[in-house]
Amino acid sequence: MPELVFLDLQLFAGEKTEKATPRKRQKAREKGQVFRSTDLNSALIIIAVFTVIFFGFSYMLDSMLGFTLEYLNAGLVQDFTVVTARTILVESIYLLSKVVVPILAVAALAGLVGNLMQVGFLFSAEPLNIKLERLNPVEGFKRIFSKRAMVEFIKSILKLTLTAGIVYHVISKNISLFPVMMDMEIAQSVKNLLNLIFEMAMKIGVALLALGILDYLYQRWEYEQSLKMTKHEVKEEFKQTEGDPQVKARQRQKQREMAMRRMMAEVPKADVVITNPTHYAVALRYEAEYMDAPMVVAKGVDFVAQRIKKVARESGVTIVENQELARNLYYICDLGDVIPENLYQAVAQVLAFVYRQRQAL
Repeated sequence: MPELVFLDLQLFAGEKTEKATPRKRQKAREKGQVFRSTDLNSALIIIAVFTVIFFGFSYMLDSMLGFTLEYLNAGLVQDFTVVTARTILVESIYLLSKVVVPILAVAALAGLVGNLMQVGFLFSAEPLNIKLERLNPVEGFKRIFSKRAMVEFIKSILKLTLTAGIVYHVISKNISLFPVMMDMEIAQSVKNLLNLIFEMAMKIGVALLALGILDYLYQRWEYEQSLKMTKHEVKEEFKQTEGDPQVKARQRQKQREMAMRRMMAEVPKADVVITNPTHYAVALRYEAEYMDAPMVVAKGVDFVAQRIKKVARESGVTIVENQELARNLYYICDLGDVIPENLYQAVAQVLAFVYRQRQAL
């Protein structure tokens, strides 16, 4: 006979199987816990920077050549003084800003666009807070040998392999060009060398871009896994945001009881209770000095109807049986409503009967 195996279902009670709720996602974002691929940013920066260098290289080269020729010639015809040194320094800084600032600006813009595409606008001081657990050597050891560290190691090896492969491919393809460049003019040699560098940079950038897209998809999957919640956590969050269903049910019950008490308190003030006689009961009050028509002060069906009739009998309020009128009043009028015109005559007859009875007594 096979042995029966019993599973303890409590072992799975804390398993994180539920997708993160919008509230948890928002709280994680407020803490700066978002996913993004740094490789995607790096690829965008490489492509943008080398594109600017390639198309602006002529301008940069002409600026540097003009500066060099101007001050070399000046040095040949005049003495080198403190004023000359200061002038050369200022012009050097100005030249450097014209050449370097556009490259830095494009790099910063590419990085900003990459971050905005992945994360959007986000500012959080939470990651800047000092966390003592980060100083724990045991936790640090765990991070070194964690799954994330392994993935980052594999990515580094892959990026290094791709970069080396692309550089080798471009150089081997153009290896015959290097001996020829020795006989070329400097400007042409520099231009050919720039073309080679640009080709390598673009191919490396595209390769890193493809790797960055894959990394972005992985980061998103890992982020979703880290945010997953247990069924208990989802239930507790629902209680915090929407309120405990049991508490809300008790509140609704108390509200109904209070409304019932208020309604029953109005029954003794009524002039008549109209019933059908078992299922419906509607209490009407009419004060000719203040009201244009009789008003519904209480109504109910089945159990509530029986309570209305009981309170009416205890308070000496007249009870009149009229099946059709009781049903019409119950379905047409709400509490506090005056009766509609099409029921004036029927209600007037009932009230006239009640007033005659009172006078007879």
